[in-house]
Amino acid sequence: MITSTFPNLRRLTPQDGAHYFFGYYDIPAFSNNDKLHLAHRVQFWDRLPREDDIAEIGFIERDKSTFTPLAKTAAWNFQQGSMLQWFPNNNADEIIFNVREKSTFGSCIINIASGNKRYFSMPVANVDPQGRYALGINFSRMFDFRSGYGYAGIADPWKDENHPEEDGIYLQNFRDGSVKLILSLQQIWEFTRQWLPEENQKVLVNHITFNPSGTRFVALVRYFSTPERKWATIVITANADGTDLRAMKEGYIAASHYHWKNDEVLMIYAAGEEGVQLYEWNDRTHEEKAINPDMFHQDGHCSYSPERNVILYDSYPDKERNQQLFTYDSETQQARQLGKLYSYDQGNIDIRCDLHPRWNRAGEVISLDSNHEGSRQIYELEMANYHATK
Repeated sequence: MITSTFPNLRRLTPQDGAHYFFGYYDIPAFSNNDKLHLAHRVQFWDRLPREDDIAEIGFIERDKSTFTPLAKTAAWNFQQGSMLQWFPNNNADEIIFNVREKSTFGSCIINIASGNKRYFSMPVANVDPQGRYALGINFSRMFDFRSGYGYAGIADPWKDENHPEEDGIYLQNFRDGSVKLILSLQQIWEFTRQWLPEENQKVLVNHITFNPSGTRFVALVRYFSTPERKWATIVITANADGTDLRAMKEGYIAASHYHWKNDEVLMIYAAGEEGVQLYEWNDRTHEEKAINPDMFHQDGHCSYSPERNVILYDSYPDKERNQQLFTYDSETQQARQLGKLYSYDQGNIDIRCDLHPRWNRAGEVISLDSNHEGSRQIYELEMANYHATK
């Protein structure tokens, strides 16, 4: 079944029989000049990646829809790929992604013009927008928790420990390659244990992101689910070096996708005073505000436009397996449904194809991943024809 209600949806990826995707919604897919779009190319879409499965890394020339392969990696998944993204520095030709070398995960920076590569000992979970540092987590522990977000191939050394002192959140310095454990899972557990539902829990960091200036980061700490209890989340923030640890909201709650509006305000779908919906939380004052109490009652991948005045939001498949995409003007409080796409049912495992909509640098185009044509591909949508209306 092919269903698309977008009048100007354009497929970016070539018709070569392969599956293409970018990955997550909050990392840069478009080059600085918006002419290139990064992509993973794989040969299957119907199961989780295994230890020996390889993804090709490359870019698409948007005006030609041609894919140029640059490298290969065994550190990837269908939800976030290999954390492939443009590296944020003055050199517009560099990209970064995660790799696996035998029994070790790491990361690699490639200059797409020269082909020069630089390898680092830590896999990145998020890159400082200034290009100075990266935050790292244990992707093997993540694989045991949510296999669609971790990497296969390497066992977690602390698999049998609930909150090891030797594992947690790492900071990598791109200047000298040094890596430091800045917050251990033991420290995080001691900070959050007063809100845990039981005396002892196995915890991990699921998502983590620097604020726009790279001075602080937010992290979603979760505990492993059991037959009796599904995991919940506590949202923590800290300085880039792990100091000044805070809980944005006291307690383990329902909390999911987020996006920084500025260095202090975080947009997040979570439980709050108006129920579970989309909020703006202030990291400094702990104030919270529902963005629109009449909307956003379902989880979606949320992001602000480059000007921070329009919110882009998607949905999970409804009963007819349609995924919706819409914008919300935070100044006029007007929303517009852009359209919907059919999503093929791929079973109850983390290989689903979320839209993960992403803005280009100019805020004029969005790209998304979709399988509505019977394979996993990347599409783009010109935003000029869409204006917020009631």
